Amino acid sequence: MKTVQFREALREAMTEEMRRDSSIFLMGEEVAEYNGAYKVSQGMLDEFGPDRVVDTPIAELGFAGIGVGASMNGLRPIVEFMTWNFAILAADQIINSAAKMLQMSGGQYHCPIVFRGGNGQAGQLGATHSQSFESFYAHVPGLKVVTPSTPYDAKGLLKSAIRDNDPIVFMESEKMYGDKGEIPEGEYLIPIGVADVKRKGTDVTIVSFGKIIKVAQAAAEELAKEGVEVEIVDLRTVRPIDYAAVVESVKKTNRCVVVEESWPLASISSEIAYHLQRYAFDYLDAPVFRVTQTDTPFPFSTSLIDEALPNVERVVKAVKTVLYRN
Repeated sequence: MKTVQFREALREAMTEEMRRDSSIFLMGEEVAEYNGAYKVSQGMLDEFGPDRVVDTPIAELGFAGIGVGASMNGLRPIVEFMTWNFAILAADQIINSAAKMLQMSGGQYHCPIVFRGGNGQAGQLGATHSQSFESFYAHVPGLKVVTPSTPYDAKGLLKSAIRDNDPIVFMESEKMYGDKGEIPEGEYLIPIGVADVKRKGTDVTIVSFGKIIKVAQAAAEELAKEGVEVEIVDLRTVRPIDYAAVVESVKKTNRCVVVEESWPLASISSEIAYHLQRYAFDYLDAPVFRVTQTDTPFPFSTSLIDEALPNVERVVKAVKTVLYRN
């Protein structure tokens, strides 16, 4: 094993796959000459050249469309958005072209393409640069939506995403690129659609994904001091969702709190709550509780940011609520 940053794990995944398959190329804003806005693609231009590491204009709709067309014609593009907040215009190509092409062509055209970049809030960036889009894209049939929380998961899942024949929405976080974690020295892949139990416990299940996993883990540490053993299920992908892993955990703990960074309405937490009441109702000893971002545009004030996001205090309170300890 070796210790790497999140950005380095992503870079290793792309580099290994581009060495393996000459049809893979990377395109996006500042990915080449500048080595990536967050230095994810550092050194890749030197190794693969400007034909395979391509700087684009700030025109997400345009270069997303180029990527979709390239994927339909035998190439396997990786399209990097500096942030998913900038990629709202590209949603037309992602949702109306990439996601629907296989069905609309009667199976004649696949779109093996990965759209990736920073997602969610990253501090005082204002409401238009602080949105979480997991549930937005998970709503769309034809897409797969991946949300890794560790360098290990990031590399294994990105390699699987690049090899997948369906369009993948791969959501990272600006706040995670410097995170460090262990990964194997050799090649490995993680299958898309398989959750991971990040912490074993017997009293309450916390379901989460992406960088908010760190909030769940910190809350679990606090609760352990009071004798509460929390099990943390990291979904890792939110389309498809590993419902079986969630149900199996709840069968053991009988209680569930779902934590996510996005807004509450039509969220991943709503979907998990529905599925549990439909398929694990007899195992629940308390209603499913959600901890989400407040139902408002994201604030700029640091004091309001702390109030808007899921935090350790809110998660601890939610767990105590389902344990009837409040």
